[in-house]
Amino acid sequence: MKGWTEEEIKNKELMAPCGLYCGVCGVYIATRENNNKFKEVLGNLYGTTPEATECLGCMQSKPYKNLYEFCKICNIRDCVNKKGFYSCHQCDDWPCEKIENFGFKIGVKVMKRAIPKWRKEVAINGDVQGSINWARSECEMYHCNYCGEPLFRGAQKCRSCKNDTFEKLEG
Repeated sequence: MKGWTEEEIKNKELMAPCGLYCGVCGVYIATRENNNKFKEVLGNLYGTTPEATECLGCMQSKPYKNLYEFCKICNIRDCVNKKGFYSCHQCDDWPCEKIENFGFKIGVKVMKRAIPKWRKEVAINGDVQGSINWARSECEMYHCNYCGEPLFRGAQKCRSCKNDTFEKLEG
């Protein structure tokens, strides 16, 4: 699939437990592409320096190779780890106050779309294949409706054709 490799889609470190798949995160994509301009833009948005605006997936094991500072302090990630789960889709208390009170409104919307989809995939295909299918479906969603180029979650405009994408993608 254009934009992501099979290795990325199968990489559990990119399967954020909240449903905000790291493979379509702008910070991950900027890190993967070593795109300093993109890191600067995202750093300005999130209040971090371009050098600190890097991540290789929120579910890395310690010691972390490269974990974004907001992911290090994520209470959703901590909750999943404490419960011995790998995702919120396994929790009977979902959606909980941690999801409802997430700092970005669009993030809550994406989580509430993604977690039921993940649950369904796992119920049909088992943990491993279901999670891979879910990750693939997240990547498939994030392509420009105009030119077909890959996007990152939250993209306002396509980086290739410059058309507005947000309303069609996340609206």
